[in-house]
Amino acid sequence: MQITDKIFLIGFMGSGKTTAGRKLASRLNWSFIDLDELIERDNGMSVAEIFAERGEEWFRTAESKALRELENSRNTVISTGGGTPCFFGNMEFMLKNGLTVYLKMTPEKLSRRLARSTAGRPLLKDIGNKELPVHISALLAERELWYSKAEIVLEIESGNISALLSLIKNRLG
Repeated sequence: MQITDKIFLIGFMGSGKTTAGRKLASRLNWSFIDLDELIERDNGMSVAEIFAERGEEWFRTAESKALRELENSRNTVISTGGGTPCFFGNMEFMLKNGLTVYLKMTPEKLSRRLARSTAGRPLLKDIGNKELPVHISALLAERELWYSKAEIVLEIESGNISALLSLIKNRLG
């Protein structure tokens, strides 16, 4: 069993990575980093503003750079953006540098959660609630190739942090 000092939470937007990450870090007495928040702080603008002003390609490059700058972080839970694993070899980087956990949720549950917050999500801002489930299903199907490489895949229900904590504590030894 590999000893790790970093846990990368991956999964689709709205799957609860940030909320679970904060709780998990607190219970492990580790640091917590939200990759999107780190990028926002470093660039002085929101992810939505970065997408609007600089484009997705620029954002994905900044995201990959920020991720790699965390290589020497210790005892840290890192919540990634929904697309992080899908670009620039980021998934392989995470697999080599920590424990990867995919918080898996059905497209239906994701649609219900995300219907309330599409405005702040650049990849959903122009999608109406009627089209949302189909759009999420298609994007999730594309990303599943990367997500499924995670060492732990947890079918998550809202607030199911206890199951996550138990799985991770067993893995950490």
